[in-house]
Amino acid sequence: MLGAIGLVVVFGLIFGMYIASGGKIEIILEAAPHELPMLLGGAIGAYMVANSGTVLKSTFKEIIKSFKGAKWKKQDYRDLLCLLFTLCKLMKSKGLIAVEQHIEKPHESSIFSQYHNIEHDHFAIDMICDTLRTLTMGVENPLQIEEIIDKQIERHHHEAAAAGHALQGMADGLPAIGIVVAVLGVVKTMASINEPPAVLGGMIGGALVGTFLGVFVAYCIVGPIAAKNQAAHNEEQQFYFIIRDVLVAHLKGMAPQVSMEMGRAQIPGHFQPTFAEMEEMTANIKVEG
Repeated sequence: MLGAIGLVVVFGLIFGMYIASGGKIEIILEAAPHELPMLLGGAIGAYMVANSGTVLKSTFKEIIKSFKGAKWKKQDYRDLLCLLFTLCKLMKSKGLIAVEQHIEKPHESSIFSQYHNIEHDHFAIDMICDTLRTLTMGVENPLQIEEIIDKQIERHHHEAAAAGHALQGMADGLPAIGIVVAVLGVVKTMASINEPPAVLGGMIGGALVGTFLGVFVAYCIVGPIAAKNQAAHNEEQQFYFIIRDVLVAHLKGMAPQVSMEMGRAQIPGHFQPTFAEMEEMTANIKVEG
């Protein structure tokens, strides 16, 4: 909602003040139907050349994410802490063997099935289960486990944020494409050099619309969308850092409550539960093998 309001403000103030100051919007409206397709055609065509099919397919979804924000909400972070607390407490009290039935078939697990949003995130579930499987194979060095998880998170973040980086690349190129469009408009104007000054003025003004649109679309539309998309992915990445920190803390021999504190520290401030809320959430969790 805030993103949509921002776009309304951008269009309203820029074009509104242009008209209020005596600018003639007719020149822009007359030129836009010709200049805008050239600009967008060049930008979209270059975007297609520069990026893979996977990025192209995810672009529309990522634009929507820019307006909706990160997918994880306050309750999701609390659910994650409760899930990890249950697993850590189960391993602490009954050993690694007790979690095998849960990590082998997580979608049939009585523990994972309590947290539907997390259960539907394949990367989060795979990271938890694969890490615990690694522990059952005897790899219990916290530094090694942390390094493995970091590489998984880095790869996932790189792939998930690819469309956002591609959109930023488009934003960076749009002003230059706008200049190309404007130059073509000037070429067209020079071909009509014998026309009266009033006609030439209109043609030059129309040509400059290409430069204006390139800069406007780049810095007022595509650039902010790309930045918001990257911010959303950075926030979502914190969710996976929580998993890393809790599991590594457990490997270092910390009590489940202390491990949860390590994870709680990674939660974005506006979603972070208090210490008292954490105690209340975990107090009634019953651990069954």
